Amino acid sequence: MPRPVDEIFDDAILASLYDHLNPWSSCDDFYLQRARESGGPVLDLGCGTGMLAVRIASEGLEVAGVDPAAGMLKVARSRPGAERVTWFQCDGQSLDLAGRFRLIYMTGHAFQALLSDEDAVAVLSAAGRHLAPDGRFIFESRDPAVREWQEWRPGNAWTVEIAPHGRVEESDETAFEEASGIVRITHRYRFLDRGTERVSESRIRFIDHDHIARLIDEAGLKPIAWYGDWDRRPLSPTSKEIVAVTGRADRG
Repeated sequence: MPRPVDEIFDDAILASLYDHLNPWSSCDDFYLQRARESGGPVLDLGCGTGMLAVRIASEGLEVAGVDPAAGMLKVARSRPGAERVTWFQCDGQSLDLAGRFRLIYMTGHAFQALLSDEDAVAVLSAAGRHLAPDGRFIFESRDPAVREWQEWRPGNAWTVEIAPHGRVEESDETAFEEASGIVRITHRYRFLDRGTERVSESRIRFIDHDHIARLIDEAGLKPIAWYGDWDRRPLSPTSKEIVAVTGRADRG
C-alpha cells in the first residue's frame, strides 16, 4: 500500500510555494558537482519540484526524477527544461526502474521523512539495487545533536514575495518525541495581501550517525565517505549535517 504523503508536498498550492521558500543553496551545488563527476545517468530520488534534476539535465546528463507527491511532480513537469528529465511518481520503497545509475541522490533532507527503520532500509535497499557497479548513493540528514528543530518556532517567521500569491509569511511550530526522534511540524502560511491562511502538518525523524550507519549496513550498502558540510569537510561532533556517500557492499 502506498505510504501517505504530507500535504505540504502533495497539495498543488503549497507545492507551488516550495522553491520560493527553499531556494537554490550550497547543497544543490554539492549534488550538481557530484552529478558532473559521475557523468550520469543520475537518479534524483525524492526529486520534489525538480529544480535540481532539471539543472543537472541541462548539462546534457541523463536524469530520472522520482517522487511520491503529485503536487511536487506537477511543478516539476511544468518547469522549463522538464522534458529533458524522465519523471516517475512512486515512493522509494517500491522503486523498480529498468535503468542503473552512476549517481543516485536523495536531498532536501528527504531521508528524514522515512519515519521507521523498516521504511529507511527499504529505500536504501531499493537505491542499492538501482546502482551501477561503481555507482554512488548519497543522502543527508540533520544531526540530532544540534536540535535544529528548536529554531523552528513562530517567532522566526519569514516573508517572501511569491507570484501570483503576493506576500507569503511562513512560520513553524514543532513538537519533539524523544523516544522516536520524530518531530511533528505545524506549518503556517499567511497570504498577507489576501488575508488568508493555510495550516499544514508534516513529520520528520532525527537519527544519529551510528543509527544511519546501521541502516546502511542492513540495506547491503557500505559507507564510502561521511561529510559534515557541503564543502566535503569530514563529519565531526559539531557538524550540522550528516552526509553519507555510499556504494554497493559487494563491489565498487
